[in-house]
Amino acid sequence: MALPRPARAVVFDMDGLLLDSETVYRDALIATAADLGEELPVEVVLRMIGHTWPGSAQVLRDHFGSAFDTDALREQSVERFYAQARAGIALKSGVVEILDFLDRAGLPRGVVTSSRRQEAEHHLGAHGLFDRFDFVLANGEYPRPKPDPAPYVAAAARLGLEPAHCLALEDSHNGVRAAAGAGMMTIMVPDLLDPTEEMHTLCVRIARDLHEVRELLEAPL
Repeated sequence: MALPRPARAVVFDMDGLLLDSETVYRDALIATAADLGEELPVEVVLRMIGHTWPGSAQVLRDHFGSAFDTDALREQSVERFYAQARAGIALKSGVVEILDFLDRAGLPRGVVTSSRRQEAEHHLGAHGLFDRFDFVLANGEYPRPKPDPAPYVAAAARLGLEPAHCLALEDSHNGVRAAAGAGMMTIMVPDLLDPTEEMHTLCVRIARDLHEVRELLEAPL
């Protein structure tokens, strides 16, 4: 199935789409919760995916209760995460190949992430990828976080395009909701979260990886 119209730009999520970082975040959160004497089920961590920290903290309070020290969990899990990150976070399959194609095609591209700018610069920079994007919009650089459409509306404005002419690539449900809500053609490339019926409704395609997305972009309409 081809795209409904030519993509004049591509907007990428970061964690779980460009970088295999969601599994590292997951493991760091679960291990840190255990250090604090709590069991953090995987299904609770999965509900945190695609949120900025305030949204994730609310998921934790809903599970553990309002008295749970979310700040302590965040600080210690971030420290654990960066210890792992220094050893290297792998790129997801197809990242370099799709960026090479966008270079050849002369298509602009950006990143919209729920992570903070320092994290985006660190993680993308470690692979020499930060400068391969025309812009990065990080947490706090748009008025409202995903699943609100605001991050992708801001991305379209940076590109100088109507959202309908942009292709958004996401791995999370909240990310898909944000991109589709902004009016972008949206493809979900699942990572830790499986596509639901809602995702199939909102997306123009569910792709196995970024290789499949590149092949779709290369194919004539």
